[in-house]
Amino acid sequence: MNKAFITLLALIPLMAAEAKVINVADHGILPGKDATYELNCLIESVKNEENVTLSFPKGRYDFHAENAVEKYRPVSNHDNGLKRMIFPLFGHTNITIEGNGSLFMMHGRVVPFTLESVNGAVLKNFSIDWAQSFHAEMKCIERDVEKKTAIFEIDPEKYPHQIKHGQLIFNRMGQEDPIGSNMVWDPKTRAPIYDTERYTVNGWQPVKASKPAPNRVKLEKCFKTESPPVGSILVMYGVHPTSRLCPAIHVTNSKDLKIENVTVYDAGGMGLIVERTENIELNGMNVTSAEDRVVSTRADATHFIGCKGLIKVENCTFEHMLDDAINVHGAYVPVVEYMGENQFLCDISHFQQWGLIFGGPGDKIALMNRSTVLPFYETAITGIKILNEHRFVLSVEKVPEEMPEVMSVENLTWNPDLIFRNNIVRENRARSILVTTKGKVLIENNYLSSQMNGILIEGDNNKWYESGAVQDVIIRNNEFVNIGFQVGNNYPLLASPLLNSEQYFGEGHYHRNIIFENNTIKSFNGHMVEARSVSGLKIAGNKMIFDDYYPKAAEGEAVKLEYCDNVVIENNTANGFSGTLNITQSADTTGVTENRNPGFQKTAVEKKIAVNK
Repeated sequence: MNKAFITLLALIPLMAAEAKVINVADHGILPGKDATYELNCLIESVKNEENVTLSFPKGRYDFHAENAVEKYRPVSNHDNGLKRMIFPLFGHTNITIEGNGSLFMMHGRVVPFTLESVNGAVLKNFSIDWAQSFHAEMKCIERDVEKKTAIFEIDPEKYPHQIKHGQLIFNRMGQEDPIGSNMVWDPKTRAPIYDTERYTVNGWQPVKASKPAPNRVKLEKCFKTESPPVGSILVMYGVHPTSRLCPAIHVTNSKDLKIENVTVYDAGGMGLIVERTENIELNGMNVTSAEDRVVSTRADATHFIGCKGLIKVENCTFEHMLDDAINVHGAYVPVVEYMGENQFLCDISHFQQWGLIFGGPGDKIALMNRSTVLPFYETAITGIKILNEHRFVLSVEKVPEEMPEVMSVENLTWNPDLIFRNNIVRENRARSILVTTKGKVLIENNYLSSQMNGILIEGDNNKWYESGAVQDVIIRNNEFVNIGFQVGNNYPLLASPLLNSEQYFGEGHYHRNIIFENNTIKSFNGHMVEARSVSGLKIAGNKMIFDDYYPKAAEGEAVKLEYCDNVVIENNTANGFSGTLNITQSADTTGVTENRNPGFQKTAVEKKIAVNK
């Protein structure tokens, strides 16, 4: 065999692996027309090829629901149903969607991107928007505070609507939506208005509506405390189960996903929802509102459930959403009954987790006592039999001799690491970051300014069923700005499991090893950290600075500790507040060390949380 032939044989694998670039214009996918059918056909034609790039010459591409492929899809934290998909990516390997700065404009109730069982994908250099939004915005032009009545200006082209039987009804993509969930936003800050709850419409009850003039809507006697200020924007976004049908990007059962320089302007759900996927990297992803709207997505900017590997989020901007910037968690699934022979009948309790894939053979799991929200036994899955969206039968290697009356199961294998770095989160409803994963978590060098808590480390086994307890979290060098302008008990960091009236803390603590250091906190309310059931908490080197942008709020506890252990509070400073800020701890908080905290003072609280109820 000659050397040339041997060299050619060696090059064959490299040639096979070489990327194939397809100009979508060569397949009839062009600006100025509905390109949905042609795109679906092109995607199907390359399904069995590897290392394919679909390249879109820069332009506006329109995609309509009428010609989109359809499939029933459960979507975590959304409403399940038939989904019409524009980019249905199923079973692809190393596929890239290159937008070259294009705008992908959606028409109707569609999911722009669906990735299922994809091994290697890059989405980059494009933006996603809808011709008609999933919410409505009306500007207050006149109000009567005493009568709780207001007149609003509304664009009938952008937000088609009618007055039907005295009620305001929005015509959204073939569906009639009532007011439903709503809140008031400040067009100057492009954020929820300060203390927005005061101006909420009771959208779950009939609201008397009329049209006093063209492009005007009058709402009467319907606001919680008072009618909204003139100039503010009332945002209305409907009711379940139809208000979370269309995330912008949905990923399941995949591996090695990258999203680069992608902007999401709107979505009838989340900007990105990822389920049971390994390794996800976001760089330069932006969720923001279009220039003519104050609100972007209906729900979270990004959300990850039951993932593993590394979630890396860098250089992103998340703003104007109607929910959180990022949520990383697993799922607690309640046990209905032990069926014998190492089998448990399990029930997915939260309606927006129905259909989730809890685990697979070989996954390590924990059995949880639902009364104390603490694990008591570890085993491994040998099989899962899916009965329906709600229930499955779980087979495990071994079971303990004794089990409590109420139990849940948690998957221990699918817990990702998280790096959240150099991002901007601002002007959104709810929180900046929610994280409950047993992996390593690093949150650093971010700008965070949200309406509720800045970082929420929670976990609950009774409401959202989002697991699990953290074990290694570092939060450092972030700037928190006016966290909690919702008004209420909101903190830059809140770490605490969510318990109902039947649950209580047992022996041992829920969360472990949280470091909160070298952060700058510009605050109108004097809050820094609240923690419950945390063992191993360090609060050090943080700078608190009074900020008068919002009305000064009552300065409660800057640091509030309940049922914690092994806590260090040192080298924190507070400047500009009317007095020293309080550090309080319950009687059952132990092992607290405090050193050099100018501007703070310690106050004892003789309060003990029920343990071993």
